[in-house]
Amino acid sequence: MAIATRLTERLGIQHPVICAPMALATGGALAAAVSHAGGLGLVAGAYCDREWTLGQVRAAGNARVGAGFITWALAKAPDLLTDVLKHQPAAVFLSFGDPQPFADEIKDAGAALICQVQSRGDAEAAIAAGADVIVAQGAEAGGHGEVRATMSFVPEVRDLIERHETGTLLCAAGGIADGRGLAAALALGADGVVMGSRFWASAESLAHDNMIAAGIAATGDDTIRSSVMDIARRLDWPGRFTARVLRNGFTDQWHGREADLIADADAQAARWRDAWAAGDTDVANTFVGEAAGLIHDKPPAGELLQRVVAEAESVIAANARLIDGGRSLN
Repeated sequence: MAIATRLTERLGIQHPVICAPMALATGGALAAAVSHAGGLGLVAGAYCDREWTLGQVRAAGNARVGAGFITWALAKAPDLLTDVLKHQPAAVFLSFGDPQPFADEIKDAGAALICQVQSRGDAEAAIAAGADVIVAQGAEAGGHGEVRATMSFVPEVRDLIERHETGTLLCAAGGIADGRGLAAALALGADGVVMGSRFWASAESLAHDNMIAAGIAATGDDTIRSSVMDIARRLDWPGRFTARVLRNGFTDQWHGREADLIADADAQAARWRDAWAAGDTDVANTFVGEAAGLIHDKPPAGELLQRVVAEAESVIAANARLIDGGRSLN
């Protein structure tokens, strides 16, 4: 059981599926489980907590994994990249900032450079930086992103790559949580997919059990794009990016009242932080995408990956039969 694409060939993996590096969720165990099952797992370096990141890279053991960073945070801690590269990651995933300052070091270390983009301009910058793989992220995704939708953004980036004739590969991200999404992404011109929310709800995820339970109980209608959780966490996110989370009492109270939240930041920051540690989903926000409505359980990541690939194979085969059936009718 395998779907061979240029991504599987380039990265030396069995299945064209990458686990997104989700802050405080994708640790070494989850990344290793995905890689052992034939995909590529990425440890979440995220906001560049040095001790946490290096500890989780080591926790992946002998699994062939990569690492991912929020690029504007990595710019404040570039030595962390150097130390992670000493562990010979298969790939380094950068998103939400200019990848150019880090591209040469990553490629010189022999790691694949994966650049997640949220706009056509971002894709142009990733091509200029020499990205081996571009991830076109639609706004359906959980966590941070922008406004483009996966369905139209992926083929637009595919066309852009082909015009540049660089050989850069393409993955789709945003709203992909099962085999139907994988099959659809391949039909749109992607070489594979990056899945976040679906692996977030897996046995190896470091996300709080209460938050995973909330995500499983939710539907895509229960999500919202907002910046209030970043204000509460005092994270200096560029203004173009918001995060998709589950609506809760905190977003009901503060979304649309960001100026008032800033004025009460001291108290609200402590309240949100305490709620996050306790798994209080009415205050701390659950970071999950519109794919929440497709998530109904919390299986081991390896089992989940096999399930997604098997379903994609069935979908692809069924659609091929439609073509063959139509020909037989003629």
